[in-house]
Amino acid sequence: MIEQPPLPPASGAMRVLALANQKGGVGKTTTAINLGTALAALDESVLVVDLDPQGNASTGLGIDRKARRISTYDVLTGEADLRQAVLPTSVPSLYLAPATLDLSGVELEIADARDRAFRLRNALRRLATDGQLPRFSYVLVDCPPSLSLLTVNAMAAADAILVPLQCEFFALEGLSQLLKTVEQVRTALNPSLDIHGIVLTMYDVRNNLSEQVMEDVRQFMGDKVYETVIPRNVRVSEAPSYGKPVLLYDLKCVGSQAYLKLAAEVIKRERKAREAA
Repeated sequence: MIEQPPLPPASGAMRVLALANQKGGVGKTTTAINLGTALAALDESVLVVDLDPQGNASTGLGIDRKARRISTYDVLTGEADLRQAVLPTSVPSLYLAPATLDLSGVELEIADARDRAFRLRNALRRLATDGQLPRFSYVLVDCPPSLSLLTVNAMAAADAILVPLQCEFFALEGLSQLLKTVEQVRTALNPSLDIHGIVLTMYDVRNNLSEQVMEDVRQFMGDKVYETVIPRNVRVSEAPSYGKPVLLYDLKCVGSQAYLKLAAEVIKRERKAREAA
């Protein structure tokens, strides 16, 4: 892990994107790690917030478990401010609020709190006005593979949802369930919540099913689906075991190039949204 100087203030407001899908194994954490790295490579200042008790985003960014002395568990239980949990990574301009297994019990601990669904939102608001850290241009929240209170916290705090969707047979069925949850959160907790985009992951050009799923999702969701598709790539799968994003592990591989394209597309959508506002 390389020590980094304080980041310069980012231009524009901090945008919070929750990476959510109740299905596991769809590339959610992989996308959080590598999209965050790609955005940082494109001169954005990025914070990844790990809300999954497994802590895979933290591991994949090279943060040893012993270094996670203050985690998102402490933030959600009110034991620490988010600023105290933020750690630098080996990627310039990319920071992480790590997760530990303690998160698995946080729902029981805050279940009776009136603000239980807004703990992350309140923490991010305090972070945005904290003079000891720079303002991040993007916050990516890696959600657990369930529609739990942790995911609800992420959705209540987010400006928009980014949905990684694996090119498999039951993709649309899972997507429909997630969209219902987003609508419920929008109605009850966060009226401005929107779907930023759906990114198709683990696309296999040799598999006719991948092509069919891609066509079905594009027909169902239209321009909400990103043009960029993340291919199935062994280098992307290998990188986390070395504690590195794939862009550091192998910049030239097709997976790295796909995430750079996705980051550029995310920034482009953000600019269009600002211009239309």
